Amino acid sequence: MTVVVSLAALGAGAFYYWPKLTQKAVKAEAKPSVVRAESLDVSATVTATGTIRLRTGAEVRVGTQISGIVTKLNVTVGSHIEKDAVIAEIESRGLEARIAQAHSQIEVDQASLAKLERELERSRKLLAERLIARQQTEDLEGDLKSAAARLEKSRSDLTVVESDLPYLTIRSPISGTVASVSTQQGETVAASFNAPTFVTIIEDNALELVAMVDETDIANVRPSNPVTFSTETYPSREFRGTVERIAPKATVVSGVVNYEVGIRIRSGLAELKPDMTANVTIETARQRSSTPGKKPK
Repeated sequence: MTVVVSLAALGAGAFYYWPKLTQKAVKAEAKPSVVRAESLDVSATVTATGTIRLRTGAEVRVGTQISGIVTKLNVTVGSHIEKDAVIAEIESRGLEARIAQAHSQIEVDQASLAKLERELERSRKLLAERLIARQQTEDLEGDLKSAAARLEKSRSDLTVVESDLPYLTIRSPISGTVASVSTQQGETVAASFNAPTFVTIIEDNALELVAMVDETDIANVRPSNPVTFSTETYPSREFRGTVERIAPKATVVSGVVNYEVGIRIRSGLAELKPDMTANVTIETARQRSSTPGKKPK
């Protein structure tokens, strides 16, 4: 009898509470789920292969305009040199002789001019006393003007000769690394129509990346497009650059049409060297796209 009463009580409780429990479960399931949208960058890219090269004009050949003996040579291959630093010094006996000759000529012309000035002064006194003809005085005045002109020319000649003095000291026109040295200390250099080359200097940070882009992709490439690339030497490192120029004329190799794209390197210049091969990715477009994100906490 007790068991029957207990079962009856449980049944009545379940009958009373079951609808309420069901309603709560339905409400819980019907509660809306809220997610937050996220914005992602979607980019369009062009891939190509390229080569690290020296920029045009980055290699400078330094020579001399004066013949003489190299008395000092301050650089070796691979050494770094700053702009205006002394590369070499030359001793030119020919130039020294020309300067000495110009000084001597000036002294001769000065003496000749002084003598004519004294003769003209005496001639004018004699002319004032009517002891000589006027023509003699006028001739001396003409000779004095010619002597003054010769002296001025001699001084100009000295200035021209002395203008070669700075060329006895060879200075670096740029900051860079010495790539080659074509003379040695103690050697004699002869400057004729072509200035002999002393050293070849590669300018600092003078590398650029040249990529060959297929004709099917070149229409999307523009100057200032961002670039990322890696090299065979540093396959796991990402370098950055910017498109600087696009060749107007195609390069055709084995029937494949490519366009040369010049890229300014923005990072890693110290590690990169000429003729390294690069795998290049050029970003041609970028836009933002909204996608579902995570539920807010």
